[in-house]
Amino acid sequence: MPAAPNLHLGHAGEPYPDAFYVRRGEHGFASTLHSQGAWQPGEQHLAPASGLVLAEVERRLPSDKLVSRASFDVLGVIYSGEFTIDVRMVRPGRSIELVEAEMRHGDRTSIRARVWRLASSDTTRVQGTEWATLPPPDAMQPFPLASIWEGGYIGSLEARQDKDARPGRGRSWIRTRCPLVAGEADPPVAGFLKLIDTANGLVVRERPGDVFFANVDLTVHFLREPQAGWVGFDTRVSFGPTGLGETFSVLSDIHGPVGTAAQSLTVRAGER
Repeated sequence: MPAAPNLHLGHAGEPYPDAFYVRRGEHGFASTLHSQGAWQPGEQHLAPASGLVLAEVERRLPSDKLVSRASFDVLGVIYSGEFTIDVRMVRPGRSIELVEAEMRHGDRTSIRARVWRLASSDTTRVQGTEWATLPPPDAMQPFPLASIWEGGYIGSLEARQDKDARPGRGRSWIRTRCPLVAGEADPPVAGFLKLIDTANGLVVRERPGDVFFANVDLTVHFLREPQAGWVGFDTRVSFGPTGLGETFSVLSDIHGPVGTAAQSLTVRAGER
């Protein structure tokens, strides 16, 4: 039975799969309650939505090149219900290529993405990073994210956090049981990226009911292909004096640091 306009599958108590989305044809999808956003119930969370957009890039335009950067601009509310994803090659090349993708709700675009993919080469002789390795998930304590945030997406997560975490600064791990699309395996990078936008909610400076601090974008840089599963965050959240903010995270998989994520925040004190 099709979802009602702007309603997640499962909103009315009907059965829905243990996945963020259900495929509706070649380019179409319907959101499930597992993808529900944390700020308001009739929207999707950017984390699984961005993961799905990248998954469609990986599925429709397969490449032997590696994802170097994936950026997502949020052009408005990412409504629940049915939508489509468009993908196109912007800059083809033998060693460097740029792909664009959009999530569309009828004639309205909610997410516009750009993905740089670069040719792989052997640089093991010169590899190195200045980022510290996170303690493993088992070394951190369970973290009840649902005590801070609402929504079906948050409810799908298992989270752990370092005991030294404080408002605006901390180290965390999260994972989910939900694949992006019911009955389909996640593409490698998309299966990792589908959790990254959670960063803005892991070490909040202020309670969400007291201060509004939604992010308007997500930009992720990778230094190698990540392994999906547990996603680690070493996160710093900063608010400026004039309504601007940033959440910045060093990202890790179980093998160590893998890249960074930055989110630009619109901060409104005293507003929900």
